[in-house]
Amino acid sequence: MKKAGGAPFHRIVAALAAGALVAQCAPAQAESVVKLPAAAVDPAVNAKRATAVLAGGCFWGVEGVFANVKGVISVESGYHGGSAATAKYELTHDGKSGHAEAVRIVYDPTQVSYGSLLRVLFSVIADPTLKNRQGPDVGSQYRAAIVPLDATQRQVATAYLAQIGKGKYFARPIVVPVESYKRFYRAEPNHQDFMRRNPSNGYIMRWDAPKLAAFKRLFPAMVRATPAP
Repeated sequence: MKKAGGAPFHRIVAALAAGALVAQCAPAQAESVVKLPAAAVDPAVNAKRATAVLAGGCFWGVEGVFANVKGVISVESGYHGGSAATAKYELTHDGKSGHAEAVRIVYDPTQVSYGSLLRVLFSVIADPTLKNRQGPDVGSQYRAAIVPLDATQRQVATAYLAQIGKGKYFARPIVVPVESYKRFYRAEPNHQDFMRRNPSNGYIMRWDAPKLAAFKRLFPAMVRATPAP
């Protein structure tokens, strides 16, 4: 996919179309919002810091929402699933790199649990019934995925996917993979904190700002006073 101005062509088109939509219509709404239950399997972790790697479509919005979750210490956008050679924005958009746009979250598990992060992910950020796409973005690089970093996270992940699948909260089956951790590659500086730095971007206004608004509406007790870095 060719790039223009630091973004893939299809995302530029989506941003332009979104800008026209926002200018003409009522405020955009999050595409899929379902207030899911808390994780039934979510063991306490006796530590002040833990790390999670999650994918949920374009990393701009995933990072933007998680930065506002109470207990999150930091969030960074990046790539997971492929090699170092293809861990570059312009090399991930043919769907052949193996990478997913992902985020690495450092959090305080005494304030927010791993299960709670998954609850936020699938309530307001990513539709777990979509395979290799989210919102206007199509391709394996935009897949939603859970990447456990230890046995406890894997236990929580598999149990939560089973829980929300059994609960019939979605009209279609859950298709989110639980992937083995390989290596997380930090994305280019211009993609870090993109949503907060570019609030008037057409793509952000149409697809990502509504997710943050939905998070704040559905989970007010989980909202940080100020976003994490």
